[in-house]
Amino acid sequence: MKHVTEPAYVRWSLIAVAFLFLGLFLILPLIAVFTEAFKQGADVFFAAISDPETLSAVKLTLLVAAISVPLNVTFGVAAAWAIAKFSFRGKNVLLTLIDLPFAVSPVIAGLIFVLLFGSEGIAAPLLATLDLKIIFAVPGIVLATTFVTFPFVARELIPVMEAQGKDEEEAAVSLGASGWKTFWRVTLPNVKWGILYGVILCNARAMGEFGAVSVVSGHIRGMTNTLPLHVEILYNEYQFAAAFSVATLLAVLALVTLVVKSVIEWKTERQFEVEEEYHFDVSGERAG
Repeated sequence: MKHVTEPAYVRWSLIAVAFLFLGLFLILPLIAVFTEAFKQGADVFFAAISDPETLSAVKLTLLVAAISVPLNVTFGVAAAWAIAKFSFRGKNVLLTLIDLPFAVSPVIAGLIFVLLFGSEGIAAPLLATLDLKIIFAVPGIVLATTFVTFPFVARELIPVMEAQGKDEEEAAVSLGASGWKTFWRVTLPNVKWGILYGVILCNARAMGEFGAVSVVSGHIRGMTNTLPLHVEILYNEYQFAAAFSVATLLAVLALVTLVVKSVIEWKTERQFEVEEEYHFDVSGERAG
């Protein structure tokens, strides 16, 4: 059968359009960020990076990510395991709830938390009794970030677990392994690259989240400003060099995320190829 393909000029035109799109919307903005950051010299750049308010924003961003990402990993693994490996009532409802942050604007999510935990919110009397402050404090930022990022790990793991099926788990259970032992020794190692991929995406979104965090943070300098909020404040105050200098931290994070994401995708594809070759060899031996 003759292999049908598009003419060369069509293929090269599509490639040129793709590179033009990447250049306009990815490469040029990155070049502009780094150019503006060093426009007034390295001294201004390092002064902006080492500013106490910038360091405070970096620490808060890392703290929020360090709390929200493990929470999302725990939820994502549990939800994916339940959805992919078991049948139960309410599975479709759970899938819908997992996708909820994709459908709801982050700003709306932040407003919901304000209505729940604000000074005039539903839970305000209880919070006053316990002397807890959530809105305009770190707990509110963690809640908002966790909400907007919790689908990433689950959504990466569900198709991976479904593609792997239940054969290995059922074999382990039939040989006497307990449910937890099967999970730790069979299920989890098989999805390790999927987990890492989800963690990378979740962490990148957690560090770069703006909308929901902006609503619940209060923009308190040195206390509740994450890196994206700090960049906004510097830009609004016409401190353009400082704003772009701090923005380079987020740009570097994005570049590192892309590199790690590409490596994980390559590792995952390689793992699937090895597994397919193994299953093919085993099937061939059985047939022989």
